[in-house]
Amino acid sequence: MSAHRFLPTILREYDVRGVVGETLSTDDARALGQAFGTRVIRNGGTKVSVGRDGRLSSPEMEAAVVEGLMAAGISVTRLGGVATPMLYYSVHALETDGGIMITGSHNPPSHNGFKMMMGKGPFFGADIQDLGRIAAEDDFESGEGSVEDVEILDDYVNRLLRDVNLGRQLKIVWDCGNGAAGPSVNEVCMRLPSNHKVLFPEVDGTFPNHHPDPTVPENLEDLVAMVLERGADLGIAFDGDGDRIGVIDDKGRVLWGDQLLTVLAEDVLKENPGATIIADVKASQVLFDKIAEFGGQPLMWRTGHSLIKTKMAETGAPLAGEMSGHIFFKDRYYGFDDALYAAVRLIEGLSHRDEPLSAIRDALPQVMNTPEMRFQCDDTRKFDVVVEVKDWLSGQTGIEVSDADGVRVNTPDGWWLLRASNTQDVLVARCESQTEVGLERLKGQLRDALTAVGETPPDI
Repeated sequence: MSAHRFLPTILREYDVRGVVGETLSTDDARALGQAFGTRVIRNGGTKVSVGRDGRLSSPEMEAAVVEGLMAAGISVTRLGGVATPMLYYSVHALETDGGIMITGSHNPPSHNGFKMMMGKGPFFGADIQDLGRIAAEDDFESGEGSVEDVEILDDYVNRLLRDVNLGRQLKIVWDCGNGAAGPSVNEVCMRLPSNHKVLFPEVDGTFPNHHPDPTVPENLEDLVAMVLERGADLGIAFDGDGDRIGVIDDKGRVLWGDQLLTVLAEDVLKENPGATIIADVKASQVLFDKIAEFGGQPLMWRTGHSLIKTKMAETGAPLAGEMSGHIFFKDRYYGFDDALYAAVRLIEGLSHRDEPLSAIRDALPQVMNTPEMRFQCDDTRKFDVVVEVKDWLSGQTGIEVSDADGVRVNTPDGWWLLRASNTQDVLVARCESQTEVGLERLKGQLRDALTAVGETPPDI
């Protein structure tokens, strides 16, 4: 293959993403395959797993990636249509040297992209930028690769359920959102003793029922209605490629990522006393306090699934999670984000508790917080804004500032956060307090900080 230039906007921090036919083409997919294959070979590897989600453009993108990998001399293990966690699992189970998942995740149907693993770890940041360099400089390895089709669904579901210890049977509603998780959810429901109702399991890249992003409440309306109609114990939703989870309690209320992690952490810490549990900087203080109360070591870390996975490997943490619904189990599993495995572990834990999920949720300290607020800020400016706000805060009293990821300002009655998105031209903010008065004061402090550095604060 000759030299190839990617549009810089598609080489993101954690993956490669673009709009098909506008910023992303099959030529890009082919070049990415050969560039990634080049890295694998120079890393001493020969085999790469490839999977694709249900988007209409994914088959052609997948074919081009496979072509590029083979041009680099790679032996390709072709999984066909799978959820992203199944691709991750294949790297462990089939002992391949890396993996590429063709997926647009929760983005609109016209988008697509690629998530990658090198060895058994994430591939992100400077490594993704290096693919651009390899392609632009025509620095490809070349060879004659091969391809083998492998069916992994049964093996994956067997692994999910291998050591499940179920107590009482539950009534569960699942919403697959026509995303890639549908087939594996159907299989789990056939093998896991409980009363199951599955919504929208058919894989359909037009997403005819609702958009597959479980962090948006409107996308959960069908699930909430069915949980209430059936008197179910819980509802579980997935994003488009099955690596993020959404949960509804028996009263039809959303359990946000940090609340879900609190429930899961209690069970994990019973088996792993004193262990480190990681959550991203957007999570509620309630979570960090509860981890400590359960006998664990809470660790606040930077947002981003690749960053969290890397920190888990460093610390040996058995569990981690993000507000966005990425949940990572190293306890009895591999440490990658797998929404279906997280669902199975949640079901297992609830089956051994007498109280309903709503009671567990209501027993958590009740705080007031804003949703995640995202507001436009140019890519060339967003990181500077955070630095300038941090400098401004150094002159304030009665606060404590954490700069693990942006700035998180802790005060006696709550906290607020400002960080730059690694994937979009936006700033992200959130505030939380024990009282309405405190929340208003914290929102005011956030507005003052942004105004002080010449930015227009969001309407909060």
